[in-house]
Amino acid sequence: MGTSVVLDTAPRLTSPWPSWPAERGTGLVSLPPDQPFTREQVHAAASRSPGPVGTWNVLTDHQEWSHGPLDLPSDPAAWYQLAAGGGWQAVVADTSHPIAHDIVTARTNRLPGLTAAWCSLPFSVPVLCAPTTGPGVAALQTAVKAASAEGLPLQRMVVALTATGEGRMPPVVKAAATMLQSQVSAVVNVPFDPHVRNHGLAEATRLSRRTTEAGAALVAALLASAQRSWGDPLPPAPVPAALPAAPADLRPARPAQPAPEGVLT
Repeated sequence: MGTSVVLDTAPRLTSPWPSWPAERGTGLVSLPPDQPFTREQVHAAASRSPGPVGTWNVLTDHQEWSHGPLDLPSDPAAWYQLAAGGGWQAVVADTSHPIAHDIVTARTNRLPGLTAAWCSLPFSVPVLCAPTTGPGVAALQTAVKAASAEGLPLQRMVVALTATGEGRMPPVVKAAATMLQSQVSAVVNVPFDPHVRNHGLAEATRLSRRTTEAGAALVAALLASAQRSWGDPLPPAPVPAALPAAPADLRPARPAQPAPEGVLT
């Protein structure tokens, strides 16, 4: 669908992303959040992972476990600025905060919530993921109720139900999926894949055909949701003004380039 990047927002020691890319970049440590950056610096920081239909970029932390944790920004707008500065067309923000807890806590304390902030970004399509188990869909339904109570855009949300093993989907999961279809933009079933269970997204070119097809269906559902909300083709997204290629160059900064069409997930 376009040039893409994954934003790994999880703390280093709880994230699987650092071990998956085939080609490592300089990592998030080379992009301090309190300093300006150039597009070249962002691309150098990104790692690369080949997939079944092309290569995607990953912005993650490659420091050793013994290093101190990075001071990563919590504001979703900072991550959006990073991705927009890199010029990617499609962005997958892999968030790690507990959605339902975040929504209820923000509502109780009358504070802005992370979930609401992610949902408010340009062309943002929230994706709720859950395993195909009774407890998994129960937690998912609670998150949907909390999002609905807070007025978050359920009509744009896509649900991904991931099978935890071979065999038929449990009846309780089928019932939950049927109920959710009228509340969210789409429900996509992701089949069990032994390679994902054993290796995650390392060697993603070895994903099964069914997994690849489910991935294509998920991307299509995200794009359809965005186009229903904002039009087809999508209008240009805002892009931060670019810095000169050389920081010491005293010439005026280049004007911001028109943003490509894109989807932030």
